[in-house]
Amino acid sequence: MGKTLTLYTRKGCPLCEELAEGVHVLIAGSGHSLAPVDVDADPSLKTRYGWDVPLLFDGDTEICRHWLNLPVLREWLRLNP
Repeated sequence: MGKTLTLYTRKGCPLCEELAEGVHVLIAGSGHSLAPVDVDADPSLKTRYGWDVPLLFDGDTEICRHWLNLPVLREWLRLNP
C-alpha cells in the first residue's frame, strides 16, 4: 500500500500545477497518491506557508519546494517502493 504525498498549493499557481503534473507522472503505477491542499482554504496554513508554495511533503518531511526536485523525489521513491 502506497503513501499519500501532500502538495501544499493554491488556485491559479502555475508552479503548483507544474509540480503536481510532474509528481503524478513519477508516482503513476507506484501505489502512491497525491493529495493537494489549498493553503488559502485554511488560515493556519496560509499563515504558515504564505506565498511559499508549492511544497511537497511526506507527512512532516519536506520533499520539494517551489519546483520538482527530480533527484530527491526519485530517491524518495527508491526508499518507498
